[in-house]
Amino acid sequence: MLVHITTATAWRAALTLGSLAPPSLVTPAEGTDGFVHLSTPEQVPLPANRLYAGRDDLLLLVVDPARLTDPVRWEPGVPGDPESMRFPHLYGPLPAAAVTAVVPWRPGPDGAFSEPTGLPAPDDRVARAAGSERRLAERRAAAVVHLDGATAVLDPRIPASYEHNSLWLDAPLAAADLRALADRVLGRFDHRRVVAEHPLPTGLGGDLDEERLMVLGPDVATPPPSTGVEAVTTEVMARLWGPAWRREVPGIGHDAVADLIRREPLNDAHVRVVDLAVLDADRVPIASTQLRVDGATAEVTAVMTDPAHRGRGLATAVVLDAVRRAREAGCDVIWLHALADDWPRGWYERLGFEDAGVRWVASWHPR
Repeated sequence: MLVHITTATAWRAALTLGSLAPPSLVTPAEGTDGFVHLSTPEQVPLPANRLYAGRDDLLLLVVDPARLTDPVRWEPGVPGDPESMRFPHLYGPLPAAAVTAVVPWRPGPDGAFSEPTGLPAPDDRVARAAGSERRLAERRAAAVVHLDGATAVLDPRIPASYEHNSLWLDAPLAAADLRALADRVLGRFDHRRVVAEHPLPTGLGGDLDEERLMVLGPDVATPPPSTGVEAVTTEVMARLWGPAWRREVPGIGHDAVADLIRREPLNDAHVRVVDLAVLDADRVPIASTQLRVDGATAEVTAVMTDPAHRGRGLATAVVLDAVRRAREAGCDVIWLHALADDWPRGWYERLGFEDAGVRWVASWHPR
């Protein structure tokens, strides 16, 4: 794999435009040809420490060289780099569809960058999907708190959003210790949410769910366009989301619903969000899903149908339209999460999604 250093703003623009064209390509030094600076993972600390030491807002784009259409030339770096080292320079824009993972990259306590670890290989479809949500959670968070064996992602601007205020666990903890840790890092919120790739202890209270990671099979044909599905705005989607949350979340208040709607632009600032819906005669959504495109990887989430319109195949229509749009954007990994013990899991399998992994999610309210 190759990597490229960028920022959230530049990457989000690339998702809209279809490619990334940094200043080194657009306005090169006089007398030189423009190119995109790429590196191997082993090389990338050199330019990072020279140009960005101490910055904690950088992203590493994992690039699959096989997806590049413009030439890559291995050439010397700048004075001060090892004389024998050659860097890969891309003589053309970096296609968004050549980026197989987007990873937040932060320096150590001394402000220096080290060689990145744990980057998913471009051809490892499961690893790309499995780490996608956590990487996005850290990228969009207002604050990321690294703890011993866990990471908290926090955003006090939207306190009602569980996915924006969570504890991601890396090591097993006893129930009492886990409750204490969640209380400490999520204490300002009215909920506790913990996500782990290993079974969580019972006795936490609230809900404990096993979720299956499902990835669309690579041989599933791209669906044809659906005439009944269209891309809509957050304001339109709120007419379905609001009633659904009030129906499915007992006791949810007006402020919490407003929070959950307000979070959507925060997601779209980091990935390309496309809300898809089937509308009734009054332009009110009766079925919907959300597609989140992040380079060559896409998530399908928030699939729902108004109870009065179930059984008509509307959810199938919006999911297949999301798959079509993701494929047209160049995504070869399209994934979602489904509860292990609920009927939609089998429905997703019939649509071509394959079981690829498992995680556990616990949520409860503090006593």
